[in-house]
Amino acid sequence: MTTQKKDIRKLSKEQLRDFFVSEGDKAFRGNQVYEWLWQKGAHSFDDMTNISKATRELLDTYFVINHIKVDQMQRSNDGTIKNAVQLHDGLVVESVLIPTNTRTTACVSSQVGCSLNCKFCATARLKRMRNLNPDEIVDQVMIIDRQSKLYHDRPLSNIVFMGMGEPLMNYNNVLKAIDKITSPEGLGMSPKRITVSTSGVPKIIKKMADENVKFNLAVSLHSALDDVRTEIMPFNEQMPLQELKEALQYWYAKTKKRITYEYVVWDGINDRKVDIQALLSFCKAVPSKVNLIEYNPIDDGQFQQASPEAIDNYVNTLEANGVTVTVRRSRGKDIDAACGQLANKK
Repeated sequence: MTTQKKDIRKLSKEQLRDFFVSEGDKAFRGNQVYEWLWQKGAHSFDDMTNISKATRELLDTYFVINHIKVDQMQRSNDGTIKNAVQLHDGLVVESVLIPTNTRTTACVSSQVGCSLNCKFCATARLKRMRNLNPDEIVDQVMIIDRQSKLYHDRPLSNIVFMGMGEPLMNYNNVLKAIDKITSPEGLGMSPKRITVSTSGVPKIIKKMADENVKFNLAVSLHSALDDVRTEIMPFNEQMPLQELKEALQYWYAKTKKRITYEYVVWDGINDRKVDIQALLSFCKAVPSKVNLIEYNPIDDGQFQQASPEAIDNYVNTLEANGVTVTVRRSRGKDIDAACGQLANKK
């Protein structure tokens, strides 16, 4: 009778040490294997070159490494790279490397599909198929780090959870992944270089504040008027702006970390003066900055990029009232790698 092999990356370092002791080996062997898994990104036990062949065969008897693999890589004219990565069960998610002159950012996915129903986002049309495991998130980061070194001559500098899925609907696994990414026993990245972007789940934002997380928080806001936001982001009906605002005030009181609002301006949807004033009022509730994002169409006519004048009106009003605002030009549009476009078209 064959034994079902266990996913080795579900074991803690202590459990790995205990396994080796139970097999009559030294506990430190577990430390070596853990390092191969989480620091060096080993894809197979044969990669673990400082471990004997007999030990590697023992591991292969009991365990499997469910690593992801790049199914398709596309490179944009602007240096952006989009990876369609296949998971061990055949499902596919997408992640993106975004280079600038000073940094390289990994945009990673947290779910296959998405739990929410934002009408302007291609990923939302897939619906949620499952959450990603912590190792599947870490693998995306490791792959992009290698690509950054290969194609841009520098290591990965930043991570944003802005790929497929709503990170706060996969909160425990996202947190475990960030622990591995920031741990000296993992990738050793500073949490200050990590941003988790949410459409706004008030209960989990408060939970993060209570747990004193060290990463940054961004909120995909897109409207500070409930009727408009509910029209474009229907889940807002269950989690209205007042609840979101209270959660963000709680976050700031606990963490003293400024919030970033991600905000797309669309023609005829949120480009009026009343929309601008509502955003300004929302920004005053808690220290924040605004990223105005260029819209990337997803093949239907409902949402169209607002006019340059509408963007200027936002910028001028916000800046005149002391709110920091940046207009963010999308990258990777020619390979459908820009914000809102990740949808596994193949």
